[in-house]
Amino acid sequence: MKTKRVGFTTSFPVEVVFAAGHIPIDLNNIFMEGDSAGHIRKAEMKGFPRTVCSWIKGNYDAALSANLDEVVGIVQGDCSNGSSLAAMLADAGLPVWHFSFPQEHSYQALDAETAKLEEHYEVSRSEVQRVKKRLDGIREKLIRLDELTWRERLVSGRENHYWLVNSSDFNGDPDRFEEKLEAFLREALKRDPIPAKLRCAYLGVPPIYRDIYDRVRDQGADVVFNEVQRQFSMPYLLPDIVEQYLAYTYPYTVFERLADILPELVKRSVDAVLSYTQSFCHLQIDNILLKKHIDLPYLTLEGDQPEELDSRTLLRLESFFEVHG
Repeated sequence: MKTKRVGFTTSFPVEVVFAAGHIPIDLNNIFMEGDSAGHIRKAEMKGFPRTVCSWIKGNYDAALSANLDEVVGIVQGDCSNGSSLAAMLADAGLPVWHFSFPQEHSYQALDAETAKLEEHYEVSRSEVQRVKKRLDGIREKLIRLDELTWRERLVSGRENHYWLVNSSDFNGDPDRFEEKLEAFLREALKRDPIPAKLRCAYLGVPPIYRDIYDRVRDQGADVVFNEVQRQFSMPYLLPDIVEQYLAYTYPYTVFERLADILPELVKRSVDAVLSYTQSFCHLQIDNILLKKHIDLPYLTLEGDQPEELDSRTLLRLESFFEVHG
């Protein structure tokens, strides 16, 4: 059987793709690692409006440039434009399979959706569970990396972001990913603790800004909690594949997110919150409720293009730390 390169638009049960012997590829990661501005420009030349989220445009062109065999489009539980993106990819000639995180957030509904994915890739639940056990061994090491970030302060917020965000697909090669992760952890354990005057939480989707963690460090602060990136790493280690993706907060409501965020803010002794929202994204509305329910100094940052922080946003960041640092 041919090994397929399977692109996907946000985290979903990648265990199924690995169990089938294929290579899952997170389109968001290859968009940001490549010529991201070029991907957006090419998508706009094909008709994508200026007022559509850059991640959608970037994922579209990245998918067409990545030599994929097919795409799994998450059409419920992610971007409100997910269905339209999947339709554009199908029209461009890529086979597309749809996956949904059911709105009712029940075991029965998600089990049925997962079973359809397993049927598509011709794998059994027991095969998927075996892969999950293998990946959970790597996830245990990512939990340790996260502890080294907020407890021992041997790992920076930027490094934490890098490892957790790439756990969405383990760079397509779990063995190689684990080998590099182990080497990084060995190196980190030899460090002195990283000082930080202000312990920050980063809430929201991973940033399109390339230098946000560096600019936070410039202010003498650091990020000790990356909310959504941590969710990609499936940190709860629940034994059942369906329970695992029910506990994954990102596809569901802001209230599931808050149930995860609030205890973590206390556990990690967070002093201030940076909440990132993407331009033209429906999650900007959820940010209103996050701010309402979080009783900490709170700064909302909005990004559009893959670039360094613009002067206005940098000034807002500097002013925030000047007041609360």
